[in-house]
Formats: sequence, structure tokens, C-alpha cells
Amino acid sequence: MPTPFRRPGVTNGAIGSVPYMRDLILAQYPDAKFNENIRHRMTEAEIIAFLSDCDCAIMGGDVVNDRVLEALPDIRNIGIFGVGLNTVDLLACQRHGVRLGFTPGVNRLAVAELALCFMIAGLRWVAPLSLAMRQGERPRTRVGRSLTGRVVGLHGCGHIGKEVVRLLQPFGCTVITHDIRDYPDFYRAHGVTPVSFDELLRRSEVLSLHIPRGRATENLYDAATLARLRPDCVLVNTCRGGIVNEDALLDRLESGALVAACLDVFAQEPPDNDRLLRHPNLLSTPHAGASTREARIAMVEAALRGLHEGEPVDPARFTDYL
Repeated sequence: MPTPFRRPGVTNGAIGSVPYMRDLILAQYPDAKFNENIRHRMTEAEIIAFLSDCDCAIMGGDVVNDRVLEALPDIRNIGIFGVGLNTVDLLACQRHGVRLGFTPGVNRLAVAELALCFMIAGLRWVAPLSLAMRQGERPRTRVGRSLTGRVVGLHGCGHIGKEVVRLLQPFGCTVITHDIRDYPDFYRAHGVTPVSFDELLRRSEVLSLHIPRGRATENLYDAATLARLRPDCVLVNTCRGGIVNEDALLDRLESGALVAACLDVFAQEPPDNDRLLRHPNLLSTPHAGASTREARIAMVEAALRGLHEGEPVDPARFTDYL
């Protein structure tokens, strides 16, 4: 279809390094420019240099602020690849008249499936048993627990939380949730009980986090909060790093005060806390929640739509995703 742009710059190396994702963009923009370095997140200066000959951008996890936008007066349309806006200065976008195309929840099924995988793995001792066998041991089977019938707590019941609820339906779990928003119709239709934060922590046998990282949630799961969890709770975090205090989490795991944790996200990525990563009762993945072919295709398609359908930025609309 005809496009108003000539050359988008694609800053996220996760797109540029994957042929089927590149092809989706090249089909519309044969002159698109790609960052192909998947292992390096570009600095502000590198972003400015990379986009200097582009007239729009597809970005995901890259810094967008006053300095970047002032140096790139031709970039007034940005399609977002992914579902996080924590690196985007929305007020700067508003000041510079940048139109932002963003589709919340586009990767929700992929992340929800990983959360479900973590729940079962944490309850069944998959991480320590697999680690022991890789190290040449032949451990005796440890008695785990079925996901069926468990009390599963969801901190956050937005796009991904709702998908987790749907995936849990065949397991006959008691699902409780705490969210700053109320979804009475959804709760009623799926048998979900909204509870206070205190009750969520106290009752959850599995606690899965699906909240954005922001001022209200950063370091929310600190030592004091983690101490309120049941010792047999399996903690699952597939949302954002920095919400769970990793040092406090390691203390709980090492002392046996928390049975297991499953993390896809970390305060620093790639993570460097080897003591935590090597703990046998931690199951971890490298921010792989959205890393399915289907989710990646959906995110590229959403970013392309975002170039054309993006709107002037109203920061109030996006605060949930920061």
C-alpha cells in the first residue's frame, strides 16, 4: 500500500537480525535501514547517528528523549515494537509533536504461556532436578505439587493477566487478583476473585506478576513484602525487572523461606548476579516472554501500523505501560 514515508530506521537489533521480521518491513519499505547488532543496545548518540538519514522510526526498548528528538527533526512518527514504554519520555514526544504508534498487549499470549510454564516448573521442582542431572547426579524424585487446584494469585489483570486466567481455566485453580483497576465483568465470567494486596500475598500458592514498572511498583517486592509470602509460594515474574528486589529474593531462596522463583526479567539485563542465577530453586530465562515467532510477527505488524496510525502523545493515556 502507498506509504507517506520513504525510509524507516529500525533501531532494535532483534528485528534486524531475523530474516522473517526484516521481510515484513521490507515488503512495505524496500529502503528501510536496520540495526543488526542484537547484542548491543544503542546509546543516545548511536541512535541519533543511525536515524540521521531516516524519516520515521521503528523502536523498541530504545531511549527516546529531548536530546534524541532535538537532533532528529525529521523523525515525527515512531512505531513501537513491543509493549513497554519505560525508555520513552512521553513529555518529550509531546513537546516535539511526535506521533507514537503503540499497541498494548500484542504479545500477551506468548508471555502468558511462559508464565504458565513457570508455574508448573516451579511446583514440580523442574529447575533443581534438571540441574542436578546435568551435573551428573541422579537425584531421587522430589515430591512436587500439581497446578490443578492451587490458589493462583495474579498481581495485575490487564492484557497478559487476563490471558493467564484463560489458560488456567482447565486446571480448576482458585484464581485471585489484585489490580488498581476493576474488571467486574471479566472476573464474573471467569470466576476470578479480586482481593487486597495483603490477601494476595497471604493466600497465593503461586503468585504471578503482571504489572508495569513505575514509581509505584519499583522495588515493590522488597524484603518486607517477600517476607509476607507463604514459604511454599512459587513467585513468577514475567513483567519487568526492578519490581522484585533480587538481593532480597536470593536471601529468601537461600534461607528456604521461599520454595521457588521463576524470573524472565531482571533489574539489569543481561543480569550479572551469578549467585541468584545459579541458585537451584531459581528458574530463569533471558527476557524471553515475547520470543515466539508468532508474537514477534505480531509486534512487527503492530509497529508498522503504528507508523501510520500513531497519535499525538497524551502521557495520561500511557502511564500504565511505563
